[in-house]
Amino acid sequence: MTKDLVISYNITEMTDTNVYDIKVQVAGPEHKHLADAIVDEMAESAKARGTGIAKRSPDYIRQKMDEGKAIIAITKEGTFAGFCYIEAWAHGKYVANSGLIVSPEFRKYGLATKIKKKAFELSRKKFPDAKLFGLTTSAAVMKINSELGYRPVHYTELTDDEEFWKGCSSCVNYEILMSKERKMCMCTAMLYDPEEIKSKKWDFIKESVLWERWQRLKNFKLLKAFSKGSNKLLNILGIA
Repeated sequence: MTKDLVISYNITEMTDTNVYDIKVQVAGPEHKHLADAIVDEMAESAKARGTGIAKRSPDYIRQKMDEGKAIIAITKEGTFAGFCYIEAWAHGKYVANSGLIVSPEFRKYGLATKIKKKAFELSRKKFPDAKLFGLTTSAAVMKINSELGYRPVHYTELTDDEEFWKGCSSCVNYEILMSKERKMCMCTAMLYDPEEIKSKKWDFIKESVLWERWQRLKNFKLLKAFSKGSNKLLNILGIA
C-alpha cells in the first residue's frame, strides 16, 4: 500500500452532533469485503443522475483493490464513504479515473474532490507518461479536472481502445454515441497531457458559463437530431 497517499479528514455534519474521521487511501485486499456496497452505490448513483456508468462486478472491484489501482474513503468504524478506480488503455498510453462515487450521507463535504485528487496522484505515479482522460456530464467533476490540469477536448483525442468504448454500452446515451461514430455525445471529454506545455490552465471559473452554454446547445442539437429516428432515448430522459 502507498502510505504517502493516505490522508485523514475530520468531517463534521451541519448539526455538529456527529463527527466522522474519514481516511482517503489506496484501497487494498483488506477492503475487498466492501466491494458489493461499492457496486450497489455505483448503480444507485447512475440511476439518480439518469445517466449511465460502466457496470462493474464486485469481483472486478476486488481485482482493482488487489492491484492497488483504486482509492477508497472509509470512516474510522470501517464504513464505506467513497470510491474511485483507475484503468489503463492502449497499453498504458491512456489512463482513466473511473467510477467516482460518494455515499449520500457523506456528500457536500468536498470528499469527491479529495478522492479524485488522490486517484490523480496514484495515476501519475503508476503511469507517469500516460495521458489521463475522462468523460463526464458533471460540472463539479469538470471543475475538479480543470484544477488538476485537464482541458476539454474532442472525442478523437481520447483512446481508440475498443474495450474502453464497450464500457459506454450500459449508458442510456449509447445510441447517440454510436450514431455519431464516437465523435460526440452528451458527456464532455477532458484530457490531461503530461507532455503538453500549458501557458495557462483552462480557467473553469471564468470560462464555465460559456462552456455550459455550449454544452446545453450541443446536447439540444444531439437530442433533436436523434429524436428524428427514435423517441426511445427522449422518453428515458423524460424530455420527449
